[in-house]
This record gives sequence, structure tokens and C-alpha cells, in this order.
Amino acid sequence: MLGAILGDIVGSRFEFQNHLSKDFAFIARGCSFTDDTVMTCAVAQVLMDSKEDFSDLEEKTVSAMQRIGRQFPNCGYGARFIHWMFSDDPQPYNSYGNGSAMRVSPVGFAAGTVEEAKKLSAAVTRVSHNHPEGLKGAEATAVAIVMARQGKTKEEIKTAMEVYYDLSISVDEYRSSWKGHGREICQIAVPQALVCFLEGNDYEDVIRNCISIGGDSDTIAAIAGGIAEAFYGVPEQYTEKAKAMLDPRLLTVYNEFLRWLERR
Repeated sequence: MLGAILGDIVGSRFEFQNHLSKDFAFIARGCSFTDDTVMTCAVAQVLMDSKEDFSDLEEKTVSAMQRIGRQFPNCGYGARFIHWMFSDDPQPYNSYGNGSAMRVSPVGFAAGTVEEAKKLSAAVTRVSHNHPEGLKGAEATAVAIVMARQGKTKEEIKTAMEVYYDLSISVDEYRSSWKGHGREICQIAVPQALVCFLEGNDYEDVIRNCISIGGDSDTIAAIAGGIAEAFYGVPEQYTEKAKAMLDPRLLTVYNEFLRWLERR
């Protein structure tokens, strides 16, 4: 989960000022958490609030996302999601926005198996992003995290992910074909994040890959960051810096989630 948060923080200052290079200060002035972090924490809270068998997970998702999200109304939510978040009767709106994938990393750390990751991912996603592509983006991300936690090789993870996406475009090719920020959708961001992870040498290198290709930098880095954390861990020199940049309310959720995972 912290890997996704750190990816969001590092990418935040490049989202609309893309930096097509891996050479940059990793955490610097202008970095902050965005809606990606807020909703990641909301999903963590959802998992903690639910019954042990997660039978009420979908119901808890709506209440937790609204409760936590409304505390941070100016963090960069999409227009349709912010309407959903403040609605008295929130309904799924057939979205395939990349928000479904950027928020799902806690599921990958909570799930014990790939099948459980698919089930939990669908429950926390379909409350808003019920388009098949929105569901697919979240599922692929959660499954990749579980596989990384299980000690699968990158080749094994890639093979599993190719069921979801074409991963034949390299980081260099993404960078050379840059066309600006682009659309914030799973079909673009998730395969980009997966390729950045697969070509990375360690956690930091994965995030640098994400920034260097441009596009929706914070979300691409959040998606890849969750997977990279499960595979490599988060470097100690950045752990405390990332936590220090969180609002105390979000930091409390993060710390409680770690304790909850330890008890499972």
C-alpha cells in the first residue's frame, strides 16, 4: 500500500508537467498526495471495516469512500467520481477510469490467493467503475500484487498479465511516442504501469520508469508502485518521507491497516 502512496506522491508534481526522463529528484518541492492516496486509504479502511468473510465488502466500500473522500474534496478527483462521492444515492456509472486500478493495492495485500484478489477487487470496484475495462484494470493490478507477494518471477507475472493486456510496447517506446497527459483510463494507464514494473530494476527504478513516459504520472506510478512494493519492498530512505507527507487522518488508516494485516 505504501508503494502506491509513494508512487502517487512522486508522480504528483509531474501529472500535468510531464518529465520525459528518469533523471529527477525523487521527492521534492511540489510533491503531495492526491486522490489516488485518499482512495487507496479508503479501500484499506473498507477491508478493515468489513466482516471477516468480506460478505459486506461492497456495502462498506461506498460508505468508507464517501466518508474519507469527503474530508479531502480538492485532491484531484474526476468530475464524475466527485459527483458520486457527494451523492445521497451513489450508483455505478459505467466508468473505466484508471481510478479503479490506482486505489486497489490494499486488496492485493489483503488477499491470500489470486482468486480471492479477483473477488475482493470486483467488490470494491463495481460500486463506481462497473465498466468491464474498469473492473479489468483493478483486477489485473490486484492479481499482480498477489503474485509478487507469492514470490512469482517477473516472467510469470508478465504471462498472467498478458491475459489482460498487450505488454509488447517498451518503456522507451512509450516515452518516444508521448503525446501529453492523455486520457485517464485503465486501458492506457494499467498496461503502462505493468511495463514500467516489468522493466524496472528495483522499486525506485520502477517509479522513475513511470515518470519518464509522461501521461497521467501520479496514477501510473501509484499502480506500478503497489506492484513494485510487493515485489521489491519500499526503500527505507523514502518510507518515513512518504508517511510524513500524509495527512494525520490518512496516516492513521495506513498504520491501522498494517496492524490489521499482521493479525490476519
